[in-house]
Amino acid sequence: MNLKRSNRLGRSLFFCLVLTLFFSLVFLQGCSSGSNKSANKVTLILGAYTTPREAYGKAILPAFKKYWQEKTGQDVEFQESYQGSGAQSRAIIGGFEADITALSLEGDVDKISEAGLITHDWKAQPHRGMVSTSIVVIAVRQGNPKGIKDWADLAQAGLNVLTPDPKTSGGAQWNINAIYGAALRGFAGTPKDDKAAAQELLKNIFRNVSIMDKGARESITTFEKGVGDAAITYENEVLVGRKAGQTYEYVTPRSTILIENPVALIDKHVDKHGVREVAEAFVNFLWSQDAQRAYAEYGLRPVDLKISEEVKKNFPPVDDLWRIDYLGGWKRVTEEIYGAQGVYTKVIEELQKNQ
Repeated sequence: MNLKRSNRLGRSLFFCLVLTLFFSLVFLQGCSSGSNKSANKVTLILGAYTTPREAYGKAILPAFKKYWQEKTGQDVEFQESYQGSGAQSRAIIGGFEADITALSLEGDVDKISEAGLITHDWKAQPHRGMVSTSIVVIAVRQGNPKGIKDWADLAQAGLNVLTPDPKTSGGAQWNINAIYGAALRGFAGTPKDDKAAAQELLKNIFRNVSIMDKGARESITTFEKGVGDAAITYENEVLVGRKAGQTYEYVTPRSTILIENPVALIDKHVDKHGVREVAEAFVNFLWSQDAQRAYAEYGLRPVDLKISEEVKKNFPPVDDLWRIDYLGGWKRVTEEIYGAQGVYTKVIEELQKNQ
């Protein structure tokens, strides 16, 4: 090899090395930014509670993908995670980088906000950040063989009742709030405003609880396997199960709570992933009439008044329907019902002591 040829080869190798270093730096920069998008594709991570899995997976996410594709030409890929609302909230606070969270109760979103991951006022959104509602009902076997008509009937001796664990499930907390609140309102076989009587009813019902699953979906699945005489659950869980061929029925108590389900964009994650525009569009899409109809199709009561009127025949009215505000809001409920000296905490301690 002559000297001139050797120099050309050296320059070529040096040029290749520079190109390699340049593209490596570009690649590493892309990785370190945590970007979840490219020109024609973007990824959104949804961290949700268990019960609206069908509404999101089968209807709302495909509808938004179509909407966004037609509007921008960009494909949206969703990564979905579903678990009990409390467990999902803790997972996000612990490091799960969801871009959007859809949970069972306001208090679980507040915890993410208090951890500094949500920096905007998510309750300033339409309907105070709520995208769907439901009610707490009692699922019973076909023909209602135990003759269950209201909350007080769940306390009858020998009954086998299912409800999830409030340590991990938002649905479980809605269930307990519904029973306790209905009793305080004097609509569960107890005197009005009698806290001791309301606590006693709660204890007598929980004496009959045999299994406390981690989430509302797991609890109704256990019921579908033939376990239990009754399951305290979301109305939409029963409707989704019946849509899938289950034959169980449900009883609407005379007095029950309006379940309100929030959605929030998680600022820290969407900015890290570079997906704020599409994430905001997705959250806004959840209040569209298409999304509201999809919630209704899968058993959830819509928050949009027009769609609510359109589908009202699918959802029986409730004599005495009330909101969490009646019990003082989530902050007070968390302390007075689930705190160290809370009503539910005392009930469980007493039942365990007497076992």
